Amino acid sequence: MGVNKKDERMPEERVPGEAKEMLKSLASKWEDVTDANALQVIPLKGAMTNEVFQIKWPTKIGELSRKVVVRIYGVGVEVFFDRDNEIHTFEFMSKQGYGPRLLGRFSKGRIEEFIHARTLSAHDLRDPEISVLIAAKMREFHVLDMPGEKIVYLWDRLRNWLKVAKDMCSPDEAKAFRLNDIDEEITLLEKNLSVDQRIGFCHNDLQYGNIMIDEETKAITIIDYEYASYNPVAFDLANHFCEMTADYHSDTPHVVDYTKYPGLEERQRFVQAYLISSADKPGDKEVEQFLNDVEKFTLGSHLFWGLWGIISEHVNKIDFDYLEYSRQRFEQYWLRKPTLLGSSEGSTTANAAGAPTSAATTTTAAASADPPTAATTTTTTAVTADGATDGGRKEEQGKESSPSEKAAAAAAAAQEEERTDSPKAGEDGEDDKDPNGRGKQQQQQGVFRRFKRYLGFTNVFKRHSHSHSHSKSIDHIPPQEQQDASSAPAPADNAAAVSGKPT
Repeated sequence: MGVNKKDERMPEERVPGEAKEMLKSLASKWEDVTDANALQVIPLKGAMTNEVFQIKWPTKIGELSRKVVVRIYGVGVEVFFDRDNEIHTFEFMSKQGYGPRLLGRFSKGRIEEFIHARTLSAHDLRDPEISVLIAAKMREFHVLDMPGEKIVYLWDRLRNWLKVAKDMCSPDEAKAFRLNDIDEEITLLEKNLSVDQRIGFCHNDLQYGNIMIDEETKAITIIDYEYASYNPVAFDLANHFCEMTADYHSDTPHVVDYTKYPGLEERQRFVQAYLISSADKPGDKEVEQFLNDVEKFTLGSHLFWGLWGIISEHVNKIDFDYLEYSRQRFEQYWLRKPTLLGSSEGSTTANAAGAPTSAATTTTAAASADPPTAATTTTTTAVTADGATDGGRKEEQGKESSPSEKAAAAAAAAQEEERTDSPKAGEDGEDDKDPNGRGKQQQQQGVFRRFKRYLGFTNVFKRHSHSHSHSKSIDHIPPQEQQDASSAPAPADNAAAVSGKPT
């Protein structure tokens, strides 16, 4: 796995001259800027596709400063998306009042508006109040009338990525990840998940680093549209749920912890908030059907990011254990497929390297309504000689659980207790409005009020043993660094993320 070569140049030297001239021209039009040439360049950490810088100038108003964001496009990531399409999407979103405004373009990047808001953390995704706001904003995003064909892109993208992954992989890698089986799996998913699906403009990467919140207005802003396209909206929700298992700012950012996957009550709460944001009260059957669709599309999410990780290993030099991340996503695919598709073909599951193991393991894991956690995976593989699992609790005679197994089991038990004792959603909330002041506050207030009324307030490729310090999330400011990135005293300036997406 590659590791970034440290760029020894000063930040000012890393911004192209073409961009500097545009920045100076831009600043010269602002009356409050004292000197357009006195720009300060601050690198923003956490980017994994592009180089991102905050640019600021001193102003005549005390310690306040004018700020913008400069994004310099990464090299080698065009395999994942079409840069021209991404730019067109960004421009359209900017004109419609979503996300940061586009202030200028140069040959290798662009200049964006600085958003005075805070990037969410992994913990924020589990906050009931914030989650309701995310659901409503996601619904708003999905109904955008984007130019171009309104067709599903998911299946063709998966097939294209599979072809690239096969071309890049060694034979051993391809065998370990069962890449020769994936084309059939994509076809199976497309056949099973293409009936009566709501199609909308999806973000396709709604992890916490791509969501911002204004602390005062509680306005949610979705950023970074590199993977955005028309797709079944259930896929977007499924991917968001899967992202709740990740913390890209931990000591092991590549590790996904499926004990953190949202429980049924939490998923129901999110889906109800999503559906009710359309102003129509959803019926129980509608909620149940949509929940089932979302759960099935988690399989698509696992294939999506599993293939992404394999390709990233070969095109990206960021210090991130892409292959281990992929292994975990493929493992979840094989574990969950029998339960979610009710398929007898799923009698095999994946071992640590993605290879098939015993049917008894799958059968036990499939008995749960929620994805098997790390603890579930560990205990269900302890199959006795006659194939009995005793509910996944028996272990081989004389074998003592390892510390990691005990920790995983404890985590699962803690999560179950938390689900049982968790408070009901909708007990309190804040009003939301469009972050750019375009008059959406009343709409968001109504969404939240309706939601409260409705609920009734109710390893074969793991190459490093050291900790990886970078996140899958890219192009955003980690929450703990947001204060350092801004010198302005205003409370809103303690967050400056403008984009965040993994590539």
